[in-house]
Amino acid sequence: MSEVLKFTTLTDIAKHLREVLKNDAKPSLEKDLVLLFGHNGAGKTRLSMEFKEMGKAYDDDGNVTSRDTLYFNAFTEDLFSWHNDLENDTDRYFKLNTDSTFFNGLRELQLETKIESFFHNYVDLKFNIDYENASVIFSRSDIVEGAEQTIDNIKISRGEETLFIWCFFLAICQLAIDQDPAYSWVKYIYIDDPISSLDENNAISIACDLANLLTTGGIEIKTVISTHHSLFFNVLFNEFGRKVKSKRYFLHFKEPDIYTLQDTGDTPFFHHIAIISELKKVVESDKIFTYHFNALRSILEKTASFFGYDKIDKCIHGLEDEVLFERALQLFSHGKYSIFDPQEMIGDNKDLFKRIFNGFIAKYEFHFPEIFNEPTNAATI
Repeated sequence: MSEVLKFTTLTDIAKHLREVLKNDAKPSLEKDLVLLFGHNGAGKTRLSMEFKEMGKAYDDDGNVTSRDTLYFNAFTEDLFSWHNDLENDTDRYFKLNTDSTFFNGLRELQLETKIESFFHNYVDLKFNIDYENASVIFSRSDIVEGAEQTIDNIKISRGEETLFIWCFFLAICQLAIDQDPAYSWVKYIYIDDPISSLDENNAISIACDLANLLTTGGIEIKTVISTHHSLFFNVLFNEFGRKVKSKRYFLHFKEPDIYTLQDTGDTPFFHHIAIISELKKVVESDKIFTYHFNALRSILEKTASFFGYDKIDKCIHGLEDEVLFERALQLFSHGKYSIFDPQEMIGDNKDLFKRIFNGFIAKYEFHFPEIFNEPTNAATI
């Protein structure tokens, strides 16, 4: 079983990731890429900031004199905001917070052309950057009475907005990878959850395009990619494959001041397996709360979708007391049970939950990778 590393702070994890990517003592052990999976709340965004801060140098007055990490995370997305023209509802544009160094060289480096080359891979929209007012105006073409007509100042969807910001970042990444003098300082690229608000088709496209961008000609810049999206993780896992020297980790926030990091090995994993594993531990501990029925129902819905079933009751068809099980799932999973105000089940309901869960597991014979098992030889850092 692979060793599970325990950390007390995200700073310690950031230090570990840097050591994985640059091992001065044993250069042969260095990796070019770290692929990190973690559920929401595990600390991925905060970890990206710790990693970024660790690469800064300061003078005696506290001013930043150098940095080494180009990063994308929720803070990057916050550099863009909408002016919706609430008064007239006509003059809508995307504002750029040019107080950030993220936008340095926007005009001089012809980023607009580079952004466009990426953006048009995903959507059929046009945009124009107003450099003087630090804003972006979007437009689209429609056919009106048989003639093509351009509609300006449109408000794009949240998914299209995410794609534009992502393509903006990719354009900068391309400059860094191409060793443009303006980005010669970039030694690391850190990407955290770039696909919020996107459907699975775009998630796959982005993963493939990102892997292609980073591996064309070999990875020149050390890279960390973290995500909570299981499909995105698995596509990246397979796209990178053995093309690059990489480490793949599962990040888990187990309890206050304890983070664990485990190498996933050569087997990618899926979100639903992690949930089932957690429910398995819940059943074994007998600490079953009302909201666990919601998690179990979620698993049944994913299973039903996989097999093409129209209802979740078909996932438990053939089990003893299947009618009772189906009613229990409907009743308990639709209750207003909050994880922030957990209520432990009474004995009879616990037994019912166990029977449904164990029957479901026995029917489909899920395999639980070691990554989801409690380690017996964990190293604390």
